[in-house]
Amino acid sequence: MYTLRTRIKKDIVCEFVAPTKKSNKVIIVCGGMPGYPGRNSELLSWLAKKGYWAFLPRYRGSWESGGKFLKVSPHQDVLDVIDALPKGFKDLWSGKNLKIKNPQVYLIGSSFGGTAVLLASKNSKVKKVIALSPVIDWREEDKNTIEPIDFLAKFTKEAFGDGYRITNDGWKKLKGGNFFNPITEIKKFEAKKIFIIYAKNDKVVSSKTTKKFVEQLNCKSIVLNKGGHLSLSKNIPDFWPKIKKFFD
Repeated sequence: MYTLRTRIKKDIVCEFVAPTKKSNKVIIVCGGMPGYPGRNSELLSWLAKKGYWAFLPRYRGSWESGGKFLKVSPHQDVLDVIDALPKGFKDLWSGKNLKIKNPQVYLIGSSFGGTAVLLASKNSKVKKVIALSPVIDWREEDKNTIEPIDFLAKFTKEAFGDGYRITNDGWKKLKGGNFFNPITEIKKFEAKKIFIIYAKNDKVVSSKTTKKFVEQLNCKSIVLNKGGHLSLSKNIPDFWPKIKKFFD
């Protein structure tokens, strides 16, 4: 199956794969950061074969997308993609305009992308969300993991260059704890829409913080004794039967 491309609101470049049969079911996949989003292209095809339109946006200010990274909350990028689905979007390869009538929207994200889908779940257009190893509280990440924000800022600049175009103010906003931070908005979430999967031995994201969040929110979850920092490409197919049941 071919991976196609579109551009949403001029800034957001988005890969997508269309299902082989007519469908209004959509999965938007949100990857981690830093990382190359193209590594999840095979997952898009895999989801399309399951009958879903599968989209993978590049966050604003990252990779091919325009803008500045973290100028606005990355979950807004997800919401902009959702808004475009019924209005229309163009396949940039063929120039064909496409629309998805009455889209049923599901979100899947891991790590940084897990944070994005959790925050986007507050939107009424989102039916269900799967978050793998999501960052729940950036303040805890800065203190209790192997990737504090200062390290992440330095590593991202050195290892990914202009793949992420971010100013120091963006990192400061993460450190402040009031930006792109699920724990501060826990009262706004609908527990029935959220399914969190994480591992106790995750050293990148605080599993203790995730455990507290899950218990306080009382959402569906799976906690693994081992598994480390969970990835989309491996773990989504592994957990698909349970994910599909949750979606249905």
